[in-house]
Amino acid sequence: MSMSELENIPVFILAGGLGTRLKEHTEFRPKPMLEIGHRPILWHIMRWYGWHGFKRFIICSGFRSEAIKEYFLNYAPLNSDFTVNLATREVIYHNSHHNEDWEVTIAYTGEATMTGARLARAADRYLGPAQHFALTYGDGLSDVDLVAEFGFHCQHNRIGTVLAVNAPMSRFGEMLVDINTVTDFSEKPEQGNLWINGGYFFFRREFLRYLSSDDQSVLETGPLMMLVRDRQLNTYRHKGFWACLDTQRDRDKLDELWASGRAPWAINRNGAMTRDID
Repeated sequence: MSMSELENIPVFILAGGLGTRLKEHTEFRPKPMLEIGHRPILWHIMRWYGWHGFKRFIICSGFRSEAIKEYFLNYAPLNSDFTVNLATREVIYHNSHHNEDWEVTIAYTGEATMTGARLARAADRYLGPAQHFALTYGDGLSDVDLVAEFGFHCQHNRIGTVLAVNAPMSRFGEMLVDINTVTDFSEKPEQGNLWINGGYFFFRREFLRYLSSDDQSVLETGPLMMLVRDRQLNTYRHKGFWACLDTQRDRDKLDELWASGRAPWAINRNGAMTRDID
């Protein structure tokens, strides 16, 4: 898989939910804008994709979308030295303090829209001619090898591939799997070693016919269940790091990992994976 091929794969990120379990922090901003080590978790997710060669991002925004828009509109001046001519308003940037070369589209998909409809609306506008695309949530971090997962997806004759992560006990629903194919989702899993939906999906373009732009279309109970019914959803199993920012305790743990210099998803300033981030 060449870097030039990956650069053209759109990465859709669901970033419009209310984040009700963290309401004290999300009243005025969406959950993907909560900071881990002074950077929004959304940035951490995008940087991991970027390190693997993905550069085209479509942020499916909704609640407090202006916070995401302002962040990226001001990304260059906030991460560079610059000179501004106050008379002409000309701005010249110097010595950029970042090396991101991403193309970021902020797609407003509705204030109270469900996840399936957000993806349907954004894909309708911004998928373009791509034959494959990535999708993830704006609150999950992992050290998964995304190039390997995409390669696995391309090699298997299924419309979708979902990252399956192992959990000894989960507050999330379990995936029931036959070899690599998802056969069902269980909302009330039994205690034990479980495979759960870790986000980080890849889909073939054919997935579009499963989507609906109806406000109440929920990705997990609508399109994904139809894909499971048709035996068209594969799993890519990952036993490495995965975490979801769902509660204040989750956020504290991720913050501690980042501060320790041992965050598994960390990339240093030179673009290399590291466990020693300053």
